[in-house]
Amino acid sequence: MSGSPGPAPEADTANRPPPARLRRERPGLPGTLRDRARGALLGLAVGDALGAPAENMKPSRIRERWGRIEGFVLDEPAGTDDTEYAIFSGLLLAEHGSALTVAHVEAAWHLWIADRDEGPFRGAGFSERGTLENLRRGLAAPISAQHRHAWSDGLAMRAAPFGVYATGRPAEAARLVAVDGTVSHDGEGIYGGQAVAAGVAAAMVSDSPDAVVQAALSVIPEDSWTARSLHRAVSAARRAVPGPDGSPLPVERAVRSAVVIGGYPWTDLAPEAVGLAFGAFIAARGDFRGSVLTAVNMGRDADTTAAVAGSLAGALGGESGIPAHWAAAIGPVRGSCLPAMAGRHILDVADALLPLDATADAADALLPLNAVPGRATDPSNENRQAAS
Repeated sequence: MSGSPGPAPEADTANRPPPARLRRERPGLPGTLRDRARGALLGLAVGDALGAPAENMKPSRIRERWGRIEGFVLDEPAGTDDTEYAIFSGLLLAEHGSALTVAHVEAAWHLWIADRDEGPFRGAGFSERGTLENLRRGLAAPISAQHRHAWSDGLAMRAAPFGVYATGRPAEAARLVAVDGTVSHDGEGIYGGQAVAAGVAAAMVSDSPDAVVQAALSVIPEDSWTARSLHRAVSAARRAVPGPDGSPLPVERAVRSAVVIGGYPWTDLAPEAVGLAFGAFIAARGDFRGSVLTAVNMGRDADTTAAVAGSLAGALGGESGIPAHWAAAIGPVRGSCLPAMAGRHILDVADALLPLDATADAADALLPLNAVPGRATDPSNENRQAAS
């Protein structure tokens, strides 16, 4: 979710430090859990990069320009604020674990975003911009979330790390993502993040797309706009059938028409984006390729809907279920939106969030959030653990 369509701006790579590795390889980690964790976050990044060029477009415009998008349409695909914020929140969660507080999140926003003088806040979504302005004015959470876009999908786009951390515990994933979101979101914006986090938590331990949907619905109010939108999108996805020639266009139209408010100028509403993402996921029955491409070709906030659909499908099918050539295209983020995140890789965050008791090398140290690649780590934080 960014403020304008198109790929993230090119970053100056001449003096970029090497990617920071948050964990060394740990042979003792169970393959399935590690595969799913990496699938969830790599799936987010792949979906983000696939959807970025189509952001804010109507399906008719997408077809006019590219036909149906079936892969990367740029020579150098890159993610947007969705991936960079997921890394930011994932690192913060890895540092504090279940002890994460609103004070931790607010302090991190100040330290790594609001109080830094690194030029314009490029590529950020409206909710991030509103939060940044409020924090710089001296407002504190939850007042910092009182802006016009508190119901945006800006929390949903960064919610997957909470599902990875709280593997198999949807309620805990929903609780933690709400802590993170209190600084920047309110109401339906929080519910959208909770639905995604809970869905990923369930997908990490399930083989059923329907169970993922039920987990998402279990943590948000039944009468919320997000729940109604999710129900409508999923129902439409289940009923719709491809065209006579196997075209997915009728399915995409059915899901889109079930939740999109025609004529509404903003494409980043959490209830809409989350509904489209879950609808795409169910339409493809959890298949990674089908999930992300359905989301991308429906347009609207395509980078975020594809990122969310990719995180759900990636957690369900694992890293091994993501097409290898798509996975290979994802490198360290450029820091186009969050300069402090430049050089970090989403897969490092996935490894950092796995439960410590799942590995024989539980003492393996994490690189905390306040360690910038290429700089010395603050000694006071060297021994922080990933879980409380």
